[in-house]
Amino acid sequence: MELEAEFTTEPFQGEGEPPAHALKARDAADKAGLATDFGPLGTTVRGDAEVLLGALNDIARAAMDGGATRLTLQLRRADDPAPAAVELNSALDRLIGEVERELGGKLADLDRAGKQRAVRIFKERGAFTLRKSVETVATALGVTRFTVYNYLNRDAG
Repeated sequence: MELEAEFTTEPFQGEGEPPAHALKARDAADKAGLATDFGPLGTTVRGDAEVLLGALNDIARAAMDGGATRLTLQLRRADDPAPAAVELNSALDRLIGEVERELGGKLADLDRAGKQRAVRIFKERGAFTLRKSVETVATALGVTRFTVYNYLNRDAG
């Protein structure tokens, strides 16, 4: 059986180079021979169940030793078609449309304060609990994922 794990390490750093904890977690996954799709704040790994499950301890330890304060993990069978994903993506698209109407224009055309407000609205409405939502929102805003995470951190602090 093949599994897929998606993990996120915190704290997020915003713009710039990926944080050391994300890089170290990725390196541990690579060392285990897993197929890795790296994002500085979210990484997906895929491989044989025994290999992947055996590597999770090393991945978590590498992240924590690298300075992570939290590691969030989602694990699933690779053959799971995830039918809800399509439905959730259309829900996110609808939410983006609602926020654009509420703020009076395309998200990408908003000034910085408007984009920060939009991110707060998305957070309040639970948008960031959806898989790949940060990337989708970042694209709609015309910014990077790092910027979205930076806005989220600014609100948390």
